[in-house]
Amino acid sequence: MTSTDLIVALPEIFLAVMGMALLMVGVFARGNPSRLVNYLAVISFAIAGILAVATFDGSQSAFGGLFRVDSFGLFMKLLVLLGSALTLIVSQDFIEREQMARFEYGVLFVFATLGMMMMISAGDLISLYLGLELQSLCLYVIAAFRRDTARSSEAGLKYFVLGALSSGLFLYGASMVYGFAGTTSFAGLATEFAGEGGPAVGLIVGIVFIAAALAFKVSAVPFHMWTPDVYEGAPTPVTAFFAVAPKIAAIALFTRVLIEPFGDLVAQWQQIIVVTSILSMALGAFAALVQTNIKRLMAYSSIGHVGYALVGLAAGSQDGVRGLIVYMSIYLAMNVGTFACILCMRVNGRAVEGIRDLAGLSKTNPMMALVLAIFMFSMAGIPPLAGFFGKLFVFQAALEAELYTLAVIGVLTSVVAAFYYLRIIKLMYFDDPVEKLDRPIGRDMVVVLGATGLFTTLFFVFPALILDPAAQAARSLFAG
Repeated sequence: MTSTDLIVALPEIFLAVMGMALLMVGVFARGNPSRLVNYLAVISFAIAGILAVATFDGSQSAFGGLFRVDSFGLFMKLLVLLGSALTLIVSQDFIEREQMARFEYGVLFVFATLGMMMMISAGDLISLYLGLELQSLCLYVIAAFRRDTARSSEAGLKYFVLGALSSGLFLYGASMVYGFAGTTSFAGLATEFAGEGGPAVGLIVGIVFIAAALAFKVSAVPFHMWTPDVYEGAPTPVTAFFAVAPKIAAIALFTRVLIEPFGDLVAQWQQIIVVTSILSMALGAFAALVQTNIKRLMAYSSIGHVGYALVGLAAGSQDGVRGLIVYMSIYLAMNVGTFACILCMRVNGRAVEGIRDLAGLSKTNPMMALVLAIFMFSMAGIPPLAGFFGKLFVFQAALEAELYTLAVIGVLTSVVAAFYYLRIIKLMYFDDPVEKLDRPIGRDMVVVLGATGLFTTLFFVFPALILDPAAQAARSLFAG
């Protein structure tokens, strides 16, 4: 280990130290230090982002190739840090109202985010697994954080059992790859596959198992079964966190694993991604049509969005990865904003989750209805909002890769999915109010709603702010 290794991994080292420091603050501070720990965690995310940018000096490897940094990793890490910070900010009022404000909440966010950053920078199947498990163990606890409710405990248990299954799939696939290739290093695997002759059958089997395990982490069909129950049962801010930061990290990991070590085997894994993408888009579109709980609806919506993101990965090209990065950037803003609106859904101080509770919102709270309508139109892919451009770039990449069937199915499922997004807008603007939602919302919530709403609305004015870094990130992944 050299000083260069430490500098390359400085953001992760900083978060690890801050996680332990916040644990000490929580233990020794008087009273309930939950709010203090949460805001210190948000500041830690901001400092980690600054360190990631300040220490970035092109593509570098550290710790003998176990850890690597490039433009792709930097961009996705910044998205993860932003997602974690925003969801922790919108959590604060909720966890205090619901009497689940404990300092461990913010600490678990820090360690989960550390695991995500390690996943994104993994250069070896072993370091990848360590980051994956660090993230997963924290998420299992956060899902069941509200111990006094059966729904939250059930969500944590289901996530844990199915998560353990996916870890087993990954380890079995990694052992198959190691057995046939003789290495777990991404660079070593890429060299092995670039040689003469086709890959062994055992390697293909290993890739299938690894792809299945990673599909679970991004909740892609047919490994989505945990998502609706966990999203509905977990506390709402935890659901918001699950829908954003871990999803982005898992998509980044999925992309790195398939493009770097298995980049020369596109013909072997492309068909897996195409089928997974089609199934995810279809299930996300049709299953959400009958949902009455808005958190379950958002669960199926997120499955559909993963399907659209995988369209870019299925292309297996630089433009495809650029489209995927842009899509996940826009997905972050849309989902954080939507879940912030869901957190504001309260009647007489009681949290409500039914879609019918949004009826007549434009009459009782017109600004909230406007912001939520913006997010719904964007998720439906209505131009000129940001969601339209996210889908445009991934479908363009699919057409350039001659995946015409995939692109057509993607457009058709977008039309179907538009129905349930537009149904929410119809409820808000054309139905009579059932119960009036509480008006006062926190200042933090107003800031988050304003920022995400403006980004979603005005993305078409300054698209280069995302497109240029995304193109550079995609180039670095293929150059590496």
